[in-house]
Parts: sequence; C-alpha cells; structure tokens
Amino acid sequence: MIGQIAVGVAASFLVWAYMSLKPPPSRVCGTPGGPPVTSPRIKLSDGRYLAYKEAGVSKEKAKHKVILIHGFDTSKDLNFPVPQDIIEELGIYFLSFDRAGYGDSDPYPSRSVKSEAYDIQELADKLEIGSKFYVIGFSMGGYPAWSCLRYIPHRLLGAALVVPFVHYWWPCLPAELAKQAFRKLLPQDQWTFRVAHYAPWLFNWWMTQKWFHSLSLLEGNMSILCSQDLEMVKKLSSKPNPGQVAQLPTSRSIMNYEDCFL
Repeated sequence: MIGQIAVGVAASFLVWAYMSLKPPPSRVCGTPGGPPVTSPRIKLSDGRYLAYKEAGVSKEKAKHKVILIHGFDTSKDLNFPVPQDIIEELGIYFLSFDRAGYGDSDPYPSRSVKSEAYDIQELADKLEIGSKFYVIGFSMGGYPAWSCLRYIPHRLLGAALVVPFVHYWWPCLPAELAKQAFRKLLPQDQWTFRVAHYAPWLFNWWMTQKWFHSLSLLEGNMSILCSQDLEMVKKLSSKPNPGQVAQLPTSRSIMNYEDCFL
C-alpha cells in the first residue's frame, strides 16, 4: 500500500513538473480558437505570417526608408515620436512589424538571432521598399538590428541601436566589465537571466511561478532607473504607448520570453 501511494505521489509530481516546464500551445491569429487578425500581414517563404505597419511618407516618395524593430513586451505600434514636419522634410518612410510570436505575427519555435535578419529582409522584399534600407532596434530589438549587420550587411544603409539590451555572457565583452554591469541589476533580474542562460528548459516555470520575483520589468519595478530615466518614463507615460500590449495574441509565455536567452 505504501509503495502504491509513493508511486502515485511520484507520478503526480512528474506530471506537475512536466506541465510547469512545458510552455502552453501558441494561440495563432486567424486560426480556429485563435485571436482575429487585426493588421496587414505578409506571408513568408516558410508559410508564417508577419504583421506590419507603415507610417511616414509613402514609400514611393521616400528618400529614407527605415525599418523599426520593437523590443520586449511591445509591438509594431511602438511609440517613436518623430515630429511630422521632420518626417515630411526628410522624406522618411517607416516600416515596423511584429516580430515572430508577437502581436499578429505567427510564432516561430525555431526563432534565432539569424532568423530575425532574414525575416526583416523578406519583409522588405515583399513590400518592395528597395534593395537597401535603415534599421533601428529598440531595447531587446537591438539584437535583430545586430543580426542584420551580421547576416545581411549588403542590404543596409545604416543601423542604430537605441538603449540596446546586453547579453552578459557574450564572449566579445570584457569579462570583468560584464560582471560589473550584471551586479548592478536587481537580484530578481540577475536570477532571471541566470535561469535563461544556464537552464533555459526551466524558464517557462520561472516566469510563471508565484514564489519568487522574476523580471522586474513585468512587475513595473523601475527602481534600477536613474533620475533622468525616471523623468523620461514619466513624460512618455503621459502619452500611452499603443505598442505596449498587456495580452499579446500569440504565444506570450514562450515566444516573448525567448528574447531573454537568444
């Protein structure tokens, strides 16, 4: 009897562990049971759909064509405040898009740093914006911008990284400098990035469990910011960002969190 109880308890624990570690299935826009498609999309060569948004002057009249790459927990509707008179004067066409697994774009379980660049290249080709363009990566969107520099440099007129996220285990960074920067993070963020780096298979559980604090960004904890940053956040918060999505339609649990360990 005791043996049977022990086996039952062990089996229950294994089932619980498996369900905790396994990400939930993706909710794909436009499929039965999935959210509706609310944005224009292109179909990529591998069958996935990528949602996009155009702004600024028309691409036919544009002198400068810029692809905007959003960061973590946001979307193609990111707030990029450029005065309209500047846009008109310089002839700027903006193209933003939902990266794989965000917004109206299909998830891509095999997403990688390299695949981000080729998604951008195919988006540019499908929309016929020209053979060369600029890219701007914001925060976590910095690594897709770097990916463009690495894998499709012949397509770029220029690239900019705005407050890019840093991978603290990059071998190209001086080890001591990376350690110093890492120690300045909040303890909960240090542990989150440790789990992402050393035990990615545990990451879904870490981000969904309620026993410990995980990523401070998702809790609205801004204590790590300096006074100048806090003042900027205050100014931006007075104009709500339509790109900040509380419930992204596709696979928030794994596709968004994947950014932390790509």
